This record gives sequence, structure tokens and C-alpha cells, in this order.
Amino acid sequence: MEAAVVIRGVEYLFEDLGTGTNTDAEWLALLAAMEQAQSLGLADIELIGDALAVIREANLVLNTGQATNNHATRFLALAAKERPARVRWIKREQNLAGICLASRHPR
Repeated sequence: MEAAVVIRGVEYLFEDLGTGTNTDAEWLALLAAMEQAQSLGLADIELIGDALAVIREANLVLNTGQATNNHATRFLALAAKERPARVRWIKREQNLAGICLASRHPR
């Protein structure tokens, strides 16, 4: 798996993330975004993604403090350091990170 994150117009690529499902890849991208933003010292970040199920679960985790899987547990731990201001869904064609990844694999 691989993931991409775009922060303030800069693309960050994460390769060789192992194997898993599309949901795993979406969680890993969300986690990578949190980690990268924190490493840059950013606060009040807005996380956006096009995987509605993952976005909904991330918001549920933030609202309840309850993690239901390993990805959610990592997300909760990162949020304890610096809680995102917002986690929201966008359409796939608006997702700059997804566009970045798609450009690496032309059809």
C-alpha cells in the first residue's frame, strides 16, 4: 500500500506500507496526515478525505474517545497530542492526495 498527504500545497508520499484493504489504506493516509502535520508543528488542522466510512469512524472516535480497531487506536493517540480542528469528507475528484497518487499510476 501507499499513501499521499498534501499539506499547504506540498505532497508527501508514503510507500511500502504493507498490504491491506482500501479501508486500511485510507486509515493509513489519515494517520500519515496527522503525523506529518504534527511533525511540522501545525495546530488546528483540518483533515479531509474521500473515504466516507473512515471519515465517519474517525469523527466517532474523536467524539466518544472509543477506538474499535488498531488504526482508530493510533488515531486517538495522535489526537491526544493535538486534536484536529475538523475531520471532513470531500468528493474524490477534490482530493489532492488522491489525485497525487492517481498521477503515479496512469491507466
